[in-house]
Amino acid sequence: MKRTSSRARANPDRDTLRKEYDFSGAVRGVTAARHAEGTNVVVIDPEVMDVFPDALAVNEALRALAPVLRQRRSAKTRR
Repeated sequence: MKRTSSRARANPDRDTLRKEYDFSGAVRGVTAARHAEGTNVVVIDPEVMDVFPDALAVNEALRALAPVLRQRRSAKTRR
């Protein structure tokens, strides 16, 4: 039979905010729109993670591919 810990388990509903923090005048989501403007999140499939291990690798590949895609797009609009 397992022995239960003598310490009380942490209550996840317990308030852990320190008294010196005062958010009484805070406005929720005031910077969310500004943050969303500069953020693009892309999820990479696991099967290509070996080719694109980080953001630098993804950006390098996209920069190399971008001129080809732009040229293709402009060729389609000329038709």
